[in-house]
Amino acid sequence: MGIKITNVGPVSTIQDAGRTGFMAFGFQASGAMDKTAFNIANILVGNDKDESAIEMTLVGISGRFTSDAVIAITGADVSPEINGGSIPRYMAINVKEGDVLTCSFAKSGCRAYLAVQGGFYLKKVMGSYSTNIKCGIGGYMGRPLKNGDLLYFNSVSPLTGAIENRKTDIPVPPAFPVEIRAVLGPQDDYFTDGGIAALFGGEYKVTNDSDRMGIKLDGAAVESKNGVDIISDGIPLGAIQIPASGKPIIMAADRQTVGGYAKIAVVISSDMPLLAQLKPGDTLTFKRASLEEAQRAYFDGIEKINALQAKFGRLIPPPPAAAAKSGVAPQKSIMERIKKLWKG
Repeated sequence: MGIKITNVGPVSTIQDAGRTGFMAFGFQASGAMDKTAFNIANILVGNDKDESAIEMTLVGISGRFTSDAVIAITGADVSPEINGGSIPRYMAINVKEGDVLTCSFAKSGCRAYLAVQGGFYLKKVMGSYSTNIKCGIGGYMGRPLKNGDLLYFNSVSPLTGAIENRKTDIPVPPAFPVEIRAVLGPQDDYFTDGGIAALFGGEYKVTNDSDRMGIKLDGAAVESKNGVDIISDGIPLGAIQIPASGKPIIMAADRQTVGGYAKIAVVISSDMPLLAQLKPGDTLTFKRASLEEAQRAYFDGIEKINALQAKFGRLIPPPPAAAAKSGVAPQKSIMERIKKLWKG
């Protein structure tokens, strides 16, 4: 009982808050690119804010529901419709068995999220539902969704009568260029004063080869002092790498765990949702932020999401089936294989 996909769009994957604690073993964190829109979608349908959801890129999915459900769509405006009639975004919606969901190319934004009450009936891998395409784990068979896939729901009896007024204001799309705040470092000493000024003084455009791994930018080249090669080290979310071309690359959810290019700055986590909604051709500027400003913005964002969760409340607890299949076995199996490889 769930939804059968008839049109999946360019890239649609199952994501949650991400797979934390395994980057030391070479596993990317993955997770939703726009965590704010992702959290809101789950809260609206009565889930925990970090329950699994479908992340859709540029074009929303279409499909037929094989059971009743409560859904919410947030993020990019993909013009969702049920049976040919428009439905609101950022609002919990009742759907019936046989209803047909159709979505279009994003009018604004880049990534949309479809959450369903109770979440999807899937196995956690290393504590997460998130799809890691490169490693082929998590989500639905470790891959992007395809036309014809049937996704089952955890909840077979959705609380359709309990969703009145579960809606929020739809965010206003930002004006371009979008201002993105970043904290200087950790390898800013590799760059000239002119290079740093170029990054924070110029306008950049998102290129066509941007993806969940990295958002590549075209604009003024960032000048280094003596090259940008470093001994590979860890890459945080939002790190702005400068390759030999001098053109910045912002590391995103599926970023590699380590890298050998100098990182001139790191986008603050609170602005990553803005980046997640930039399509190829959209423009941005960087504004230098202090560590204190980044911390304040982070905690402000957490408080807003927690307040929204408290306002609406959870409609249903995590289903026993999900709890039973989510735990230790997949994680233990993979960790044992890693330890075996190291010993060998």
